[in-house]
Amino acid sequence: MVWKHLNLPEPTPVQYDIAKFLQHGPRRCVIEAFRGVGKSWVTSAFVCWLLYCNPQLKIMVVSASKTRADDFSTFTLRLINDIEVLQFLRPRDDQRNSKIAFDVGPAKPDHSPSVKSVGITGQLTGSRADYIIADDIEVVNNSATQALRDKLSELVKEFDAVLKPGGRVVYLGTPQCEQSLYNSLPERGYVVRIWPSRYPVAAKREKYGSKLAPFISNKLDADPALEGAPTDPVRFDDEDLTERELSYGRSGFALQFQLDTSLSDADRYPLRLRDLVVLSCDPLRGPSDLAWANSPDQLFDQVPAVGLNGDHYYRPIFVSSDYLEYEGSAMFVDPSGRGKDETTYAVVKMLHGRLFLTDIGAYLGGYDEKTLEGLCLAARRQNVNLILCEPNYGGGMFTQLLAAKSQQLYPVEVKDAEWAKVQKEARIIDTLEPVMNQHRLVVCPSVIQKDYSSTEAYTAEDQQGYRLFYQMTRITRDKGSLKHDDRLDALAGAVAHWTEFMNRDIEKAHLSHKDAILDAELEKFMAQVIGRDRFETGKDRWSSSVMSGRRR
Repeated sequence: MVWKHLNLPEPTPVQYDIAKFLQHGPRRCVIEAFRGVGKSWVTSAFVCWLLYCNPQLKIMVVSASKTRADDFSTFTLRLINDIEVLQFLRPRDDQRNSKIAFDVGPAKPDHSPSVKSVGITGQLTGSRADYIIADDIEVVNNSATQALRDKLSELVKEFDAVLKPGGRVVYLGTPQCEQSLYNSLPERGYVVRIWPSRYPVAAKREKYGSKLAPFISNKLDADPALEGAPTDPVRFDDEDLTERELSYGRSGFALQFQLDTSLSDADRYPLRLRDLVVLSCDPLRGPSDLAWANSPDQLFDQVPAVGLNGDHYYRPIFVSSDYLEYEGSAMFVDPSGRGKDETTYAVVKMLHGRLFLTDIGAYLGGYDEKTLEGLCLAARRQNVNLILCEPNYGGGMFTQLLAAKSQQLYPVEVKDAEWAKVQKEARIIDTLEPVMNQHRLVVCPSVIQKDYSSTEAYTAEDQQGYRLFYQMTRITRDKGSLKHDDRLDALAGAVAHWTEFMNRDIEKAHLSHKDAILDAELEKFMAQVIGRDRFETGKDRWSSSVMSGRRR
């Protein structure tokens, strides 16, 4: 009826399916549909139908901005005023009648208007509602950083304070990333339905899981040849969608029209668990050579993985039996004051162009005596021969305090690190990404377990944010993308110290080591065969001839 009044074509099957889910769906639901499908228009018609059936209902419309919410309520009021069968709902002269809030004619006096629009950061409390329509409450501006996402997550909890007993909450929107609020709502009891613009291929369909609308999944089951075809061909045919994909770009189209966050996350989050090498590490020695692989046989699932969906740890496919003393061992300390930030450290050792993360730790004590002592004892356990401190804290005061304490517990060189003064997020990514992409960062499983267990005393909401490997897989180049980054910053600082030594080719280093062992064995053999005195006098001549012959 609404579509005919607006002189629109017959509603499409997708629009009817959305309307059906709105009418018969659960009390808490999320509708994710591609841009342009008309989900807000369908929902405005749904609000009119609700008031037509029961004029005493109270409906609150919430959007990211007050203007967007007002547009929804204005359109709904216009439909009531213009459509003949709805005119009995027109507000009377003694009732509220504005785009911000309006009553319908038969509504009894109440503190709460029949329809009210509000921005997500506006005054939600003070009114009561039978239905809450959350229309595009998540946009780029309020979900770009972890702090903003946390704030939005807390704001929507106010819905339960507004909702009447037996009421419904309906979300309409498009997720912005893997950490989208919509993706976390199922944990709060919401049922999600997704209507992409094209029927997903088999590999992508697995990522939607049970969230894919049955209207689409049933058609795919009946005819697998539909993969890649438009789901709403009447309004968006293949040519139209192809043009939009060229205009939006692959990642933009996948996000806005396919509601598929996997490609966006792969581009946005550059650091992955699968690029690490997980291997038990000795504090004093490491393998002279190893080889990374990510086959199913190498999957390492004995420690908790807090990465993005589908991201796992892998152990090496080959490990040399020769274990050598590390060429160096450095600890980087990222100090903090008292508060929610941690004083963190990371111990990274080097051998043959590879880096080994053998220990991490964190303290909430700032720079008190217990923290300084803990850092020194950790350095002693790990046989560290250099401690580097973040130089931007207290004008070097922390470095001096730690150096004094180390003279008592573990005499070692303590100095300020040379840290580039650029945006922190870019600096961390630029330091770690090349090393991880080449699989040169080896992590001890005890470090992963320690990192995970160390936050168990924190509140449930804070535990993930403090973990090193959660920070690693969630950092982006956006300023403030992480609420906490102390542990990751300490790791990046330790890796940065060894960067200048990383140009050494791993294979050449391993072969050089094998040559040195062989030379030592040959010299030992010749000394026993021809006699040490004669061997010593002709050693240089013999060595050069043997080596040249062996190379030939």
